[in-house]
Amino acid sequence: MKKQAFNPYLPSWEYVPDGEPYVFDGRVYVYGSHDFFNGHAFCLGDYVCWSAPVDDLGNWRYEGVIFPKDGDPLSPDDSGCLYAPDVVKGPDGRYYLYYVLSHLSVVSVAVCDTPAGKYQFYGHVHYADGTMLGDKPGDEPQFDPAVLLDDDGKVYLYTGFCAEGDKSRHGAMCTQLAPDMVTVVEGPKFIAPGFEYAPGTDFYGHAFFEAPSIRKINGRYYFVYSGQGMHELCYAVSDKPDADYTYGGVIVSNCDLNIDTYKPAEKPIAFSANNHGGLVEINGQWYIFYHRHTNGNWFCRQGCAEPVEILEDGSIPQVEITSCGLNGGPLLGKGEYPAYIACHIYGEDIVSRAEMFNFFPRSPRVMQDGRDGDEIPAHIDNIQDGSVIGFKYFDMQDVTKITLTTRAYTYGYFEVKTAIDGEVLATVYPKNCSVWTDFSADIQMPNGKQALYLCYHGGGAPQLKSITLE
Repeated sequence: MKKQAFNPYLPSWEYVPDGEPYVFDGRVYVYGSHDFFNGHAFCLGDYVCWSAPVDDLGNWRYEGVIFPKDGDPLSPDDSGCLYAPDVVKGPDGRYYLYYVLSHLSVVSVAVCDTPAGKYQFYGHVHYADGTMLGDKPGDEPQFDPAVLLDDDGKVYLYTGFCAEGDKSRHGAMCTQLAPDMVTVVEGPKFIAPGFEYAPGTDFYGHAFFEAPSIRKINGRYYFVYSGQGMHELCYAVSDKPDADYTYGGVIVSNCDLNIDTYKPAEKPIAFSANNHGGLVEINGQWYIFYHRHTNGNWFCRQGCAEPVEILEDGSIPQVEITSCGLNGGPLLGKGEYPAYIACHIYGEDIVSRAEMFNFFPRSPRVMQDGRDGDEIPAHIDNIQDGSVIGFKYFDMQDVTKITLTTRAYTYGYFEVKTAIDGEVLATVYPKNCSVWTDFSADIQMPNGKQALYLCYHGGGAPQLKSITLE
C-alpha cells in the first residue's frame, strides 16, 4: 500500500538538508549534506542518500552512507565537514558527486557506477596546468557546487558564496568542464551578483547569497539559489548556461514570507535561517525541495518539498509551505498524524521579519527524545502561552472528534481552528502528565480541504506528540 507523504519527507530522526533531487531509473534520489540532532555545527555527518519510487513518494528507503568524511585526501583526519553536494550522471554513464569541504575553497569530486553506491574519490576540479579551481591567483573561493550535463555533452559547474559586506566576492560563478568532469575548459564567469554588486540590477533585493542549483527546463536554464534573505530560494533564467541570467522571483520561503493569502505578507510563520534545494520533475509534476530548521538552532535541518507550477511564460509563482508537499494533495482527514509535520510553528515572540532568525526561550520547536540516530519520532516541545501550531492541509470529511497526545506540565488549553484568526471550533484541555496521554474534544469540522491550527493559551510548557481526527 502506498504511504501518504509528509513534510519533512524523511523520518523525523533524520537530518538531511540542502537536498538536490534527481530521478534515476524510476526512483527519486535526494543528495544533501548531513546534520546531527543537537549538533554544534552544520554538516557534521557523512553523506547519506535516500530514495523513493516515483509513484510512491511517501515510501523512502535509506541507501546508507555513500561517501565518508575521511574519503577526501585533503581531509584524512576527518576534520572537514562535507558541505552541500550535487550529483550528475556523466557522459560515461557514471555518477559524479561534487562537494566542498568546510575548511577548503576547492571543489572535490567522487564517482560511482550507481546512483547510491559507495562513491570513491576521483579528483579535484583543476585547470589544465593542474592548479585547483579556487587556488589560482584571482580565483574566488568555491562553495556549494552544482553541476549540469547539457544536451550537447558540455559540463557546467556552478559555485559561490557572497556575504553582505564582503566586496571580495562578486557573485555566483559558472565554469565549463571537460568531459573528464574535473578539468576547466572555460571560466569561471559571474552569472548572478552578490549583495555588494546587486544595486542597479534586477537582482537587487534578492541578490545571490549561496546554494547554487541548476536545471534545464523547456530549453532554458533555471538557476536556483538562496537569496540574501537566506530563508528564500530564488530563481533566475537564461537561454544560455553561462551568461545573461535575469531574476525570476522567489519559489519558496521556509517561513512563508511574501505569502499574503492567509496572513500579512511580512509575517513569518516559522523560525527560519538558511535554505538550499533544487527542482525536480516527477511524473509530470515539478517540485521544489528545500529545508526547515528544528531543535531551536541552525544546525538540525530537515528536508521538505512542495509542488510548483511552471507557467507558460516560464515563471514560477511562490508556493506556500505545507505539511503534505509530496502527497499529491491534502492528507486524509482521518487518523493519527505526528505533530512534527506541522508547517507553522511559532510563538508570540515572533512578530516581525527581523525576529525570525532568533529562537527565543519562549519558542516552540520540533525536538526528539534520545540522541542522534535514535529512531524515536519527534514531537513539538516548549509550547508556551501564545504558541501556534499549524498543519496544511487535510481533506476533512465528517470529522467530529479531535484528540491531542501531550505530556509535561500544562495549565492551559488548545483552541482548534481552521485559520490563524478563525473561529474556535473546539477546545482541548490537557492535564499534567509525565507520559504521553490523550485528551479529546468534540468538534464539527467543515468538510473539504482545510488547514488545522492549534493555539495554546495558559501556563506551563506542554509537548505535543500527535493529533488524531475521527
